[in-house]
Amino acid sequence: MGDSSQSPQDDPRRTTDLNASKLWAGGLATALVAALVALVGIVVFRGVFGIHVLAPEDEGTWGDASTVQLMLAAAVAALVATGLVHLLLISTPRALSFFGWIVGLATIVAAVAPFATDSDMDSMLATAAINAVIGIAILSLLSGVVSSAAERGTGGGRTTQW
Repeated sequence: MGDSSQSPQDDPRRTTDLNASKLWAGGLATALVAALVALVGIVVFRGVFGIHVLAPEDEGTWGDASTVQLMLAAAVAALVATGLVHLLLISTPRALSFFGWIVGLATIVAAVAPFATDSDMDSMLATAAINAVIGIAILSLLSGVVSSAAERGTGGGRTTQW
């Protein structure tokens, strides 16, 4: 008879099936959220606090094309992160640990980068805050998407152990 002290979750034969369509649907939703985080951040800093982030003062709350550019960059970053986590899941042990480190470090770079410009300090701080929140949103949402897109099983079909 088998050892009853081993739980089903500890069974080394158990695998994780990754539902790629669920992962990418979640990635698209994350891209939308990241773009909206960028928009909200710009509207709050420009409209509420009067800090001119990514646009000259005469552009007003909604700004100029740089608002759309930041929204697109945030969405693209979320899609790149989705591709990265998918690649890590199918090729790397402890994929979510590596994913967390990569996205975390990329977020730090994005948050520190505004301080390498010659903008006003309030503009640099606002841009850094927006970039940090975008990165945190991408990391937290995609981590949850991976948990949802992974289905525990005992083999069969295409599987990814992580």
